[in-house]
Amino acid sequence: MADVPAVVLAELNAGRAETRTLVETYAVDMAGLLDGVAPGLGSALGVEGGGAGITRRMAAAGALLLEAKGPPVIDTLAAHPSDIVRAWGAYALGAWDEPDLADRLARIRPFADDPHFGVREWAWLALRGWIAADIDQAIALLAPWTAETSPNLRRFAVESTRPRGVWCKHIAALKAEPARGLPLLEPLRAEPSPYVQDSVANWLNDAARSAPDWVRALCARWRGAGAAPATERICRRALRSLKDP
Repeated sequence: MADVPAVVLAELNAGRAETRTLVETYAVDMAGLLDGVAPGLGSALGVEGGGAGITRRMAAAGALLLEAKGPPVIDTLAAHPSDIVRAWGAYALGAWDEPDLADRLARIRPFADDPHFGVREWAWLALRGWIAADIDQAIALLAPWTAETSPNLRRFAVESTRPRGVWCKHIAALKAEPARGLPLLEPLRAEPSPYVQDSVANWLNDAARSAPDWVRALCARWRGAGAAPATERICRRALRSLKDP
């Protein structure tokens, strides 16, 4: 790609560097990178995910690595210098059908708390299907994450359960009854990190599309006497798609 210098792209394709932008992520030769990690699998990725969008290619790479190397590959990939390869570890976990939801969430933590922004996004996308399939148990398991020291883990609890989300299927149960998500939202209503604030606001903005009155009422309650500036910022952003914020 002309937008990515050849010397940078060479390092990315060799798995020796991390992507800095989405443009760089799209530019990476994933089949070639996969061959560097597990020789011979790159051609399989071309068959299974060559013509698909980036999310499906990421998922296909994770599934191929799991099939070829078994579950231990997840921890191996988590330590790789390439953010894309680390994300394949998250998708390998998503493709593994043995763990229950509690074990799956425990194992995703290193990916959810990865220093690279991209790995953190792929992490929740990789488990989104499992989370959506048992949303009430997922909320119960993720509720303690809202008290974690790391803002990355606090954000994962919210972002992974957004009613609509990005690049993923919607969660019908939360679109119909967003109040089921309160165990994750209430503890973060005065969240100090803008990174997490934005996720809480986006969760509520998702909900506002199908339950606008519920979101208005919740924000009115949160904006009561003594509300923190962080709460005001969350509510303002949560209500941005409604006519009377």
